[in-house]
Amino acid sequence: MLFPRLTRLLISGATVAGLSLAAAALPLAAQTEPPAKQALEPGVQIAALTEALQIGPVIEVMREEGIDYGATLEAELFPGRGGARWQAVVGLIYDTGAMQKRFDAAFAAQLGEAPEGLPAMIDFFGSERGQRILELELEARRALMDDAAEEAARMRVEDMIAADDPRMATLRDFAEANDLIELNVMGALNSNLAFFRGMAEGSAFDDPMPEEQMLADVWAQEEDVRQETEDWLFPYLALAYGPLPDEDLQAYVDFSKTPEG
Repeated sequence: MLFPRLTRLLISGATVAGLSLAAAALPLAAQTEPPAKQALEPGVQIAALTEALQIGPVIEVMREEGIDYGATLEAELFPGRGGARWQAVVGLIYDTGAMQKRFDAAFAAQLGEAPEGLPAMIDFFGSERGQRILELELEARRALMDDAAEEAARMRVEDMIAADDPRMATLRDFAEANDLIELNVMGALNSNLAFFRGMAEGSAFDDPMPEEQMLADVWAQEEDVRQETEDWLFPYLALAYGPLPDEDLQAYVDFSKTPEG
């Protein structure tokens, strides 16, 4: 069983995996960091970075995607039989409060290992240009929930490839710098496993599903998830960053290649 929309979670440039980066002059920001900001406790800086990254709105979009795909799953797996019980299970899995807590814990654990990079990241993500990029990412995520918009984005990428558009090379460079394919494949498989577990805990299956079966089913999806990730990623990137001037996109790529990126 493949849950394609669950691959979207981590797939922006990238919201949690690559984190939803921004574009600004990082070396200058790092050199001119005010001493007061450098002295802030890591926990305070992590909270500031979370706010700069607009994680709250990102999680809201993730919930919209999850609820939408939950309805699709019901229609495909047990049409007309899910009802309130199924809606409750999906709602529990995509509870924004719980998702925020899990994100905060993972984010703090990851960034707590290298707090020296936090001041530069806060400046980078919090810049006017960075906030614009984050907004474009969110807009693209919402837009691609519509099948027609997704198809149009795919056709746009096909046209870019056919025309040998140099921006396509930049998008590939960006994806490689952030390791978006591998990170999102792993993220999607983990999300799918969590979805299985959530359905099992909510008694959504007619018969109990052992953990071993969940793992086997999830790993069987790897090839399909990888292909869908690649098919979705570049239309998403082309749509999200289409309005950006070339210099802004290149700055974004350059930041992605730094340790902080």
